[in-house]
Amino acid sequence: MAPAWPGSPVTGTTVVRVRVPVGAARGYEVRIGPGLLEELGTACAEAAPAHRYAVLSDARVASLYGERALASLREAGLLAELHVFPPGEGSKTRATWTSLTDELLAAGHGRDSVVVALGGGVTGDLAGFVAATFERGLPVVQVPTSLLAMVDSAVGGKTAVDTQAGKNLVGAFHHPALVVVDTSVLATLGRPHRAGALAEAVKMGAVADADLLHWIGDRSGRLLEGEPESSAELVRRCVGLKARIVGEDPRETGRRAVLNFGHTVGHALERLSGWTLTHGGAVAAGARTEARLGEALGTTRSGTAAALSELLDRCGHRDRPERQWTAGEVLEAAAGDKKGRKGRLRVVMLEVPGRVARAPDGAWTWPLDEAGLASALGSALRGASETADSGARTLREPGPPPTRGSATGT
Repeated sequence: MAPAWPGSPVTGTTVVRVRVPVGAARGYEVRIGPGLLEELGTACAEAAPAHRYAVLSDARVASLYGERALASLREAGLLAELHVFPPGEGSKTRATWTSLTDELLAAGHGRDSVVVALGGGVTGDLAGFVAATFERGLPVVQVPTSLLAMVDSAVGGKTAVDTQAGKNLVGAFHHPALVVVDTSVLATLGRPHRAGALAEAVKMGAVADADLLHWIGDRSGRLLEGEPESSAELVRRCVGLKARIVGEDPRETGRRAVLNFGHTVGHALERLSGWTLTHGGAVAAGARTEARLGEALGTTRSGTAAALSELLDRCGHRDRPERQWTAGEVLEAAAGDKKGRKGRLRVVMLEVPGRVARAPDGAWTWPLDEAGLASALGSALRGASETADSGARTLREPGPPPTRGSATGT
């Protein structure tokens, strides 16, 4: 399993290893390649040795991959059992956390155990939070099975459950001991799931890597159809980018906050929809809205929102769910968002595609006062005229810098 980072694409039997430099000097490793689920046991024995392993997975993923994961662990001589919960965002709650921790206690797990999170973003968040809190913290191995989890949520150590007040409001930073990404499992994903992952990938490019935006645009059709080499390369690119940002700011006290672009509005829309709007769809809607808001408030170059919208359209996000709600409803739903400070919303503002606008105080997010904000947000939710031609030009041609200093909404 020779390292191939950082140059070569993930093709054939190549396994890429990406180091996330957080915590201890060595940090942790993300292994990316086809067939790695069969090597899970060996990988766990190397990176997270333990007396026992608790594999946590939702019922759907468990039916597809649970036995394969257990077989790999047991073939490596490890003691392991599977703990299953219902699929969906509705399971990411304190009630499910209680149920799973009670199961682990009843099964006799202790501080010499490791949690293996086998599944998508919900499983990674929930199982990670179980690991973070069980007997004051167990190691966790993240094994993402959705493209969205592979490109984003499995890396970075954010764990949480949802509450009635909002998403991810009860949680902890708990970095994994290892992340194992078996790209061959992507074959079971449908087009909507791939589209959701692409929204997060576009978000990453929007805040930190314009070249990634171009790359996604050139391959959007292949990515939506699940072409294996393009999908694996997307994972490699996104993991490498996120690893650098997380390594610089493991606990989101600085630059890492840029990865919340699209999420202040996006989380509000998820809540307003009663969680029927997918996370990827919400992020796409949030990114469009926050880019338009940045243009209206003078922090974002004109045409940036049209560029992102055109790209998101090509990535399967032609719907405009943000238009269903008023500015007042979105502001109320976002009021308890964990990204706020001192009672004020904070939003990531783009300067141009691939670069975030810094606030006047140097912060990576901008405080927004509700006074005078409703009108600008209302226009941002409704959207402006967007054309594919203007979007394509905007992504590729530099323009004049935006006017700074007006993002307080007053």
